[in-house]
Amino acid sequence: MKRIIKKAAVLGSGVMGSQIALHFANTGTSVLLLDIAPSELTPDEKKKGFTLNDKVVRNRIVNSAFEAALKLNPSPVYSKSYASRIKTGNFEDDFQAVSDCDWIIEVVIENLEIKKKIFEKVEQYRKPGTLITTNTSGIPINMLIEGRSDDFTSNFCGTHFFNPPRYLKLFEIIPSKQTDPDVISFLMNYAVINLGKTPILCKDTPAFIANRVGVASIMALFHMVGKTGLTVEEVDRLTGSVLGRPKSATFRTCDVVGLDTLVHVANGLKKNLPDDELNELFNLPGYITKMVENKWLGAKTGQGFFKKVKKEGGESEILSLDLSTIEYKSQKKVKFPTLEAARNVDDLKKRLKILVKGNDKAGEFYRTAFYGLFQYVSNRIPEISDDLYKIDMAMNAGFGWELGPFECWDALGVKDTVDEMIKNGFKPAQWVMDMLSDGDTSFYDIDSRTKLYYNIPQRDYFAIDEIKNFILLDTLRPTDTVWKNTGAHLIDIGDGILNLEFHTKMNTIGGEIMEAVNKSLDIAEKDFRGLVISNEGENFSAGANVAMILMFALEQEWDELNIAVKLFQGTNMRLKYSPVPVVVSPHNLCLGGGCEISLHADVVNAHAECYMGLVEFGVGVIPAGGGTKEMAIRMSDSLHEGDVMMNVFRDKFLTIGQAKVSLSAKEAFELGYLIPGKDTITLNRNRLLGESKAIAIRLADAGYKAPMQRKDILVPGKSALGLVYVGADSMVAGNYITPYEKFISEKLGWVLCGGDLSSPARVSEQYLLDLEKEAFLSLCGQKKTLERMQSLLKTGKILRN
Repeated sequence: MKRIIKKAAVLGSGVMGSQIALHFANTGTSVLLLDIAPSELTPDEKKKGFTLNDKVVRNRIVNSAFEAALKLNPSPVYSKSYASRIKTGNFEDDFQAVSDCDWIIEVVIENLEIKKKIFEKVEQYRKPGTLITTNTSGIPINMLIEGRSDDFTSNFCGTHFFNPPRYLKLFEIIPSKQTDPDVISFLMNYAVINLGKTPILCKDTPAFIANRVGVASIMALFHMVGKTGLTVEEVDRLTGSVLGRPKSATFRTCDVVGLDTLVHVANGLKKNLPDDELNELFNLPGYITKMVENKWLGAKTGQGFFKKVKKEGGESEILSLDLSTIEYKSQKKVKFPTLEAARNVDDLKKRLKILVKGNDKAGEFYRTAFYGLFQYVSNRIPEISDDLYKIDMAMNAGFGWELGPFECWDALGVKDTVDEMIKNGFKPAQWVMDMLSDGDTSFYDIDSRTKLYYNIPQRDYFAIDEIKNFILLDTLRPTDTVWKNTGAHLIDIGDGILNLEFHTKMNTIGGEIMEAVNKSLDIAEKDFRGLVISNEGENFSAGANVAMILMFALEQEWDELNIAVKLFQGTNMRLKYSPVPVVVSPHNLCLGGGCEISLHADVVNAHAECYMGLVEFGVGVIPAGGGTKEMAIRMSDSLHEGDVMMNVFRDKFLTIGQAKVSLSAKEAFELGYLIPGKDTITLNRNRLLGESKAIAIRLADAGYKAPMQRKDILVPGKSALGLVYVGADSMVAGNYITPYEKFISEKLGWVLCGGDLSSPARVSEQYLLDLEKEAFLSLCGQKKTLERMQSLLKTGKILRN
């Protein structure tokens, strides 16, 4: 049957239920969110004279949970306006409304009998053919459908979201024995395209894939701490970003998720996995038991492995728990020679080799942790998955690991690592030994621009079905690079389209990127049909190379700085007016200069998680790569008959002056960085480059012609500039901004208003670019700007490149 999901029902409004509902709202789906009706009044309800029959009381549980979800930070929703797509109700009064829903998702408490009662009620009201799924994380799927009809069971399976659903991309799909294969195919496709997820088809085993491996890894670290004497802060320093994993690392992640949640999963695994060779791994260490008894569960109770306190002077301090004494203490700076040796190695695969070869306590920790992990995951095949790549994909998408276990193993060298594992008592599964004896020395390979994985039963390499339709630069870079320099690769991605990939540190923009953009345009305009600017780094771009700007300013190399600004402006103008279409595909951080590049594209196809902003004001300057000019154009183009120009001007002025950064691509539209009808959003990061390429092809096929340079930009002149000066004076008087911030504000206002114009007038892009450059250079010459840049670089709040 053809399925169209217009409306979804989410049954259960707890932490996961409300956030799942909001993520469906993110994707444009109407949602019915239901939960139980209260059995008694609160003191406040009694005081107000309410009864249990009042609607406000009957929907209190669901509404309170939903409102709490909307207040979460980071937000579970792309835009607060999307909350209107959700209707709340309760199981007693509103359950019949599920008959209008195309997908019913159960997210109630992890109790088999309660879930079965919910499904019995669902069966009374659902339409035949309606999709039903459960978000259970531990109850066997087949037990949940006992006594249900054939139509129910054929349309039922597990769909396990990870918390928080908006940000963690893993979507584990767990079919029952009766699930219709068409349902599985639908969910696999829908998750990728409509939910922006990475779907993994799982077996119905305890904790499925990601939690089975992830919780085992955490429990192994819990036990290792006692043996090694490492502190909480040392373990977090060793297991965070240095390993390509979230900065919250191990213990801070436990505090965020909640220790009780981890303990619940660990106890479930202990009980349900009697044959696991490391079953004892899931025994709780004494300090964990003590923390649970003390209700030190993390953020939800105010303290866990870390505790925030106020010192005598009123300053805050984050203490860490001493696991031997169960007392909080001040954190000590973490220093290991191994970490120091790896500090400046950006390539994660190269960095892992340095970490594992360390001769100190850190090196010993890494060897024990990795060898144990590799042994464990090799023994989980075929128990939890027949295919090793699914374990890696699950850890990438569910736990935020840049490299999964088998990818790490490959990076370290499979054969050499196996030799060391055996020496240290961590012999892997026999299939690994068989693979090596066949002469196959890696779990992954690349052939004909396709990523392959080692298929264990077939003892050969095969393409990964889940990614075969994605364009992966890692697979194209070795064979299809057209041009490169130290900061970028220009890659032929087929069908006459090039992709320019940045790979400087945090993809900051300096001379090498300017060279790359101009060279890319040279080549594209001569031999290709279009250009995409996209990369597979953690961030699209953190902005301009501030260290370079600071160096020029400190040495008073004003001619060099002037040339650099003119080059950036000219490069962005060339992007905008190239005879071939240019599509920019930002993701995650797209700040400062990265944002300015995006503003000059024919189309911006942004990932849904794109945090875009012109943040130069915070450094003490204004956007001068054409960013201020582009916001002036947006101001001019957004004026309609009857609009008050000052209101539109104020919005654009504050967007730059307050260095506003969007918290999603949707919010980037609301802030004016993206333009409705021109720019687009892609939900799935893996599809971003492919969809951007398709846009470039469509523009080329339509006979793309470059636009004409603008000479009709309406700017408000001195009337608006006077408001800037008055407003800045009052902000200083109220101690909201400093006198120097007032000075920067006036420079920004000068450019947006069009400079010394007595009345509103139409000006050219070049006119505004000249004003931009003049203001930028004058600000760079100010002592306070230089001090601010130096301070930010020193504290690491902006990048040293």
